[in-house]
Amino acid sequence: MTAQVKQPPEKAAKPANGKKKGKKANGKSKPGKLDRKVYEEELRKLQVELCHLQEWVKQNGSRVIIILEGRDTAGKSGLIRVIKERVSNRVFRVVALSSPKEERRQKLFMQRYVEQFPVAGEVVIFDRSWYNRAGVERVLKFAGEKEVDAFLDNVAKFERWVTSAGVVLIKLWLEISMEEQERRLRARIDDPLRQWKLSPMDLQSFPKWYDYSRARDDMLEASDHEAAPWFVLPSNDKKRARLNGISHVLSRVPYTKIEHDLPKLPKRSKKGAYDDALDPKKVRFVPALF
Repeated sequence: MTAQVKQPPEKAAKPANGKKKGKKANGKSKPGKLDRKVYEEELRKLQVELCHLQEWVKQNGSRVIIILEGRDTAGKSGLIRVIKERVSNRVFRVVALSSPKEERRQKLFMQRYVEQFPVAGEVVIFDRSWYNRAGVERVLKFAGEKEVDAFLDNVAKFERWVTSAGVVLIKLWLEISMEEQERRLRARIDDPLRQWKLSPMDLQSFPKWYDYSRARDDMLEASDHEAAPWFVLPSNDKKRARLNGISHVLSRVPYTKIEHDLPKLPKRSKKGAYDDALDPKKVRFVPALF
């Protein structure tokens, strides 16, 4: 079974910002730049739905896993940021495991991931996941071919077991072009606010574009199955990728809006009232530099 590609909407004969469509590439019209105001309006609508999903997950004791995979700079962190921006950290939890230390290496490969699985009423987002074995570990030779083959032979079975236990498992591959990846990596080098994002691993991986492509192809072919299919999210356009990514996540969870009565603030008691303004002569205030 081949991975299912979530295509952007075909409508929008007129771009949201009123500009003409972009130039044609390979016979297809490139969407024009998405207006920031439109982006923020659509993002807010989707974030409201994420709040509804959150309440449904809490009330039903559901467990959801979202796997985000893709090359360096594909936009995983940006998508996670907008997913988590308006929801509770007690419900939505991000897992981004570092390279295992020596004591961790003694564990079964899947063990360190299973330990991070959601409890009832929780959504866990994996910023890279067990698919490290099929990607970076394979390309950079951290795992041998026998280990990779064993993983690809068994991962679908493992995921069927996970979903049969009632976990909703959503798998997204963020697809970025070679040219856009290089542009983003160079921007990280030049921008002091983003230099921390550039790791030695990124530099080791950069020359191995086609090795990663082959690893991606093998991974999608071996691990796309009905219980947890792969969906490819084009991510050259960050704004569209974020909107399409959240929309897709919402479409994969069978949530419904939980109705609540709006709370009313109680009246404040006047008992014991006094002038409670802090005295600047007695306490230290942060200097007002701005």
